[in-house]
Amino acid sequence: MKLEQFLESQKVAYEKLTHPPAYTAQGLAAEEHVPGMNVAKPVLVQAGKEYVMCVLPACCRVDLDLVSKATRAPSARLANEEELRKVFADCELGAEPPFGNLFGLRTLMDESLQKDDYLVFQAGTHTQAVKMKRADYEKIAAPVVAPFAHHV
Repeated sequence: MKLEQFLESQKVAYEKLTHPPAYTAQGLAAEEHVPGMNVAKPVLVQAGKEYVMCVLPACCRVDLDLVSKATRAPSARLANEEELRKVFADCELGAEPPFGNLFGLRTLMDESLQKDDYLVFQAGTHTQAVKMKRADYEKIAAPVVAPFAHHV
């Protein structure tokens, strides 16, 4: 698995989790019995001419105007399923790990995630997840931190 090799190469501690299929970030939170604020949900956005991986809590939604502002792009829109399949070819659709650098993308992380001690996220499939310290995630994902999410 690309993610596991990446985490091992970065020498960070993490816990592998296996759960019944979860097709949403909130579903992952329920299956793993963790708050939605601790589940890192990746959302692919096209900001200007580039794709950006936006990472936010499961219980939040992306504000595209704020993404546009944070990336200094003239506009931003959600990627469609065809684009997701192309960018994340080695992942199950909707189970991408929140590391843009694994896919040649810039990562934008909502500032609200900085309040968390740990994050849980899908590991490329709907039945596998990873739990790790948020500080370690930030260290190896190197996200740009900005406000762009609204609690649902």
